[in-house]
Amino acid sequence: MGIVCDDAVMISQSEREEEPSVITVNCPDKTGLGCDLCRIILFFGLTVVRIDVSTDGKWCYIVFWVVGRPSTRWSLLKNRLMGVCPSFLLANGISYDRQLSPPKPPDVYLLKFCCFDRRGLLHDVTGVLCELELTIKRVKVSTTPDGKVMDLFFITDSRELLHTKKRKEDTCDHLKAVLGDGAISCSIERVGPEITSSSQGPSFLSYGITEDMLLNPNEDDPIAFKCPSITMDNLLSPSHTLVQIVCRDHKGLLYDVMRTLKDCDIHVSYGRLTRKGSTECELDLFIMQVDGKKIVDPSRQNSLSTHLQVELSRPLRLALINRGPDTELLVANPIELSGKGRPMVFHDITLALKTLNRPIFSAEIARHGIGGREWEIYRVLLDEGENGCASKKEIEETVWRMLMSWE
Repeated sequence: MGIVCDDAVMISQSEREEEPSVITVNCPDKTGLGCDLCRIILFFGLTVVRIDVSTDGKWCYIVFWVVGRPSTRWSLLKNRLMGVCPSFLLANGISYDRQLSPPKPPDVYLLKFCCFDRRGLLHDVTGVLCELELTIKRVKVSTTPDGKVMDLFFITDSRELLHTKKRKEDTCDHLKAVLGDGAISCSIERVGPEITSSSQGPSFLSYGITEDMLLNPNEDDPIAFKCPSITMDNLLSPSHTLVQIVCRDHKGLLYDVMRTLKDCDIHVSYGRLTRKGSTECELDLFIMQVDGKKIVDPSRQNSLSTHLQVELSRPLRLALINRGPDTELLVANPIELSGKGRPMVFHDITLALKTLNRPIFSAEIARHGIGGREWEIYRVLLDEGENGCASKKEIEETVWRMLMSWE
């Protein structure tokens, strides 16, 4: 992002485990900055319990109160947050776009390994890739009749070092450590970025995921959210529209709000998130359009309100489908217009199935355009072996609760 001051991101770790740590971001502003920051915080497994946002349109000051895991790598988190902060050149009126060329797409690598299957294997492998900051773009996992698995992961490297021999060897060593004696082979090679293009989506999406499932979910679904309360007001501020949101809390709530506003070209000038009780959150956001004006058009207000209600009432889509003798789990999440997807989804799916002791026969991840937008589709074919006794409702609720971080 150019030159960023060392104190653009400051992190104050809590002394007590039950108290939140504080992340302070003080840098030039840009539309969508809040979304980018929230996505990184979500990737590191942290939960935002409070936020204060203030900006004058050129410079912003954001404070996150977060809770998370004792193993959080705070120095690495700081580096990743600083990576999305705009250059100070913006604050001096110098166009960033004219000074620097747009970043090139990350290199895509094919990670291929073969090993003997065991329970929880796919989740353990996914956990290793997350720890190594390797992002899964696509995956193809299959099980052979003799108990072996052949896994193909198309990945990108946040550290941009996977072209080096050392990084490749370290990655394979970490994988072999988790695979144990079951490891047979492991290799990494660079492939063309077109391999992850949505136009190359597999044919199963045409019948596995329907537009009706994604855009018109069943209101009687037991895992559906309670519809959030969204109100707008143009009287409290001469230059901003106030949006008040009251909804059930879930993992990535703030990210879902910010990505929706980013995709709608809405700028947040001031905001605050507070918890109401143990399950609900309240957000007050003072917003404006990209042209610097408040939202006065009723149709524009209704459109934004509808977008927020849809994204907060069902941030992901989930279905369990019978495929003859087999059971297929399908999870879909919308992709930002910037091309970024929701982090940690595959990790949470595999963790939920591991807790249910449900073996995975095969798995695939791909992107596909449905209903005028791009979706990331996770397809998991469950092994209906001797432990396949969990009911459809139990599987759906366990996966959903893991994705939403509900107890």
